[in-house]
Amino acid sequence: MQAVSIHVVDVANGVVATGMRVDIVRADGAPGTAEGERWTPVATGKVGRNGVMDGIEGRERLFDVGVYELRLHVADYYRARGTPSLPQPAFMEVQVFRFGIADASQHYHLPVKLTPWGLSCFRGAA
Repeated sequence: MQAVSIHVVDVANGVVATGMRVDIVRADGAPGTAEGERWTPVATGKVGRNGVMDGIEGRERLFDVGVYELRLHVADYYRARGTPSLPQPAFMEVQVFRFGIADASQHYHLPVKLTPWGLSCFRGAA
């Protein structure tokens, strides 16, 4: 079973966020500790026409127990759309959502709903 899936919807425009770049990184060690945070890239992809991040499907061993960050390149996505009200600098350039995987045998679906001004992300069921 695929451990993680990402689905991104641009609720400001009522469409999936096709073409948005998404990076996933894994914490090496304990985030927030005195040693500092070190992150290892796990996957980079784009949101496809179905709203799902490509590059992680069918890769069951990509994720193990640990702490991860989902990095959504929000401003680049809205710039590419030609969003007229996007300020410089953008309110959300790269939005980070940190999540943990406690059981890699389970599925972690992360549905994201966003605008240029905010986002919602939670563990869903897909």
